[in-house]
Amino acid sequence: MNAIRSSVSVVIATLNEEEGIGPTLGELQKVLDNPYLVVVDGNSVDRTIEIAKNMGADVLLQEGKGKGNAMFQGFQNLSSKVPFVVFTDADFTYPAEYVPKMVEILEQNPYVGMVIGNRFNGEHNFGKSVTNPFYVGNRLLAFAQSVMNGVKLNDPLSGLRVVRSEILEGWKPKSKGFDVEAEMNSIVERRGYRIVEIPIDYRDRMGEKKLKLRHGLWIMKRILAESNILATKKFL
Repeated sequence: MNAIRSSVSVVIATLNEEEGIGPTLGELQKVLDNPYLVVVDGNSVDRTIEIAKNMGADVLLQEGKGKGNAMFQGFQNLSSKVPFVVFTDADFTYPAEYVPKMVEILEQNPYVGMVIGNRFNGEHNFGKSVTNPFYVGNRLLAFAQSVMNGVKLNDPLSGLRVVRSEILEGWKPKSKGFDVEAEMNSIVERRGYRIVEIPIDYRDRMGEKKLKLRHGLWIMKRILAESNILATKKFL
């Protein structure tokens, strides 16, 4: 794939991701022309920081805890506010080849505020089985966010997303952990923009899985909290 002129910055949260961070950054550098890569590290004890620096990324030491906190810190520390920000995971699960298409959709459609990679419609889908507890949990949370927040997405918790920088200006996230995607979905919708999903493939992660089933409870709490915010705004 030919590299495109980069109009994005990339923010990646890491914690002991020495296996995946190198391939993740390398793939992004192949499809984007000299992108600004920001890695926010939550005190890794392996070679994550060393590898990220060697790959040309700016590395920030996380001041708080959790994925949401890291994503916010990365956005706040962007050296320049480019039009679009890519958020992706450090475990090499999300193919970077889809990012140029996601950016193109935003460039051509001013009413679209965010593009998300849908893991369930790709050729190699995301554990699509009723026996997979993560699949079942994702389906339940997708239904909950549709009903409670009015956010109708097939894969609302996908970690690959490209968002307009202006939407996140003044963003003060309440989400500190894995519930950040649910909060971001609601923010984009509340600010009057559409969210578009595109089908992507999904690879097996490199390194230890961080997301646990218990995190689903925190995500559900965030969805409930966002429904209260929406109800308050309607009342006012």
